[in-house]
Amino acid sequence: MEVQGKKVDNAYVVAVKGRMDTVTAPEFETACAQWIEQGERVLVVDFSGLEYISSAGLRALLTVARKLKTVEGSICFCAIPPMVEKVFTISGFNSMFAMYDSVEGALKN
Repeated sequence: MEVQGKKVDNAYVVAVKGRMDTVTAPEFETACAQWIEQGERVLVVDFSGLEYISSAGLRALLTVARKLKTVEGSICFCAIPPMVEKVFTISGFNSMFAMYDSVEGALKN
């Protein structure tokens, strides 16, 4: 899995590529924790390159969301592939988090 981030306007866009599972989810969590520690408060997670997410990946997303909440920050997801969107729907993530079709759409909101 690859995790890359860049500052865009008032948000930090985090691009995730590959598989987010038991082995790779901690990498996502660690990277996001570092950005939060550096002062980032709004994360826009671009899942356009995500192929698969497991329950460990979902747990990592919840952990990052909780960290952001403690510093009055927020997280949203965008460009979610159909298979990942199905997992989000089954797990209820689609009702817990803001989701957008594109990075641009997320940044507008």
